[in-house]
Amino acid sequence: MANERASIEEIRGFYARLMVEASRSSDPRLERAFEVVPREAFFPPGPWKVMINLRYFDTPSADPVYLYHNVLVALDADKGINNGEPSLHAAWLGAVAPQRGEAVTHIGAGMGYYSAILSMLVLPTGTVTAFEIDKSLAEKARVNLEPFEGVSVINADATQKRLPKSDVIYVNAGVAAPPIDWLRALKPGGRMIFPWRPSEEVALTLLVRADSGGFSAKPLMPAWFIPCVGASREVAPSRVPANFDEARTIRSIWRKADRFPDQSAIAIYPDVWFSSEPTTPTAIESGK
Repeated sequence: MANERASIEEIRGFYARLMVEASRSSDPRLERAFEVVPREAFFPPGPWKVMINLRYFDTPSADPVYLYHNVLVALDADKGINNGEPSLHAAWLGAVAPQRGEAVTHIGAGMGYYSAILSMLVLPTGTVTAFEIDKSLAEKARVNLEPFEGVSVINADATQKRLPKSDVIYVNAGVAAPPIDWLRALKPGGRMIFPWRPSEEVALTLLVRADSGGFSAKPLMPAWFIPCVGASREVAPSRVPANFDEARTIRSIWRKADRFPDQSAIAIYPDVWFSSEPTTPTAIESGK
């Protein structure tokens, strides 16, 4: 009948199609991952609090249909910790493009929803190492992720731990400057995606790639996350971008040990700096 309610499986399928459109990815595995991972399995029992325009609203009931919208859902409303906006994560996943067999490090796993989706994308032989600094959330993530292959959860501050060698580092907390060890952990060709927060005015997704010339950086969409403990307010800059437009000129990240800041610097931190120049000269710059 025309007014018959769709099943939860049909609702998940429609949600997944919307997410893959948001991702701009042609990888059919991404749609399948959003379809088969039940979002409601990664929250406390409902009703839930969803966020719109920085305000929480209670869902009318514990019906999981309310979770299959492009909304943030509270994990700990008192701390302002949420499960992130699905369309943003879909776009990130499309950009960072996890592949079968790759090793992923997920920083800021929450209760594990996006860790689970990452694990589906690296099957059958890939791994996901999920860091979560909040003990309660980490314990819940560990339980929630038990059905998923190749996933381990570590309750720790990822800025103070040596990360495993990674093809993908997926950061879900606002970062002023990535720790040296995060860059060191990237395998050749590895990708790191994180929300760059050099100032209150700038909130920008960066896609970083470890290439032969260093660490290339590509600015993507705006992204607001809670600060990453150990990699945000604690990192004292000597220069930050003047505004969002200048931040978007970033093309590379350098370790000071490899190259000292020059006139191309748009942000400078104790160990790393951000440049408006690419890792390798363009044909014009190199005189070719």
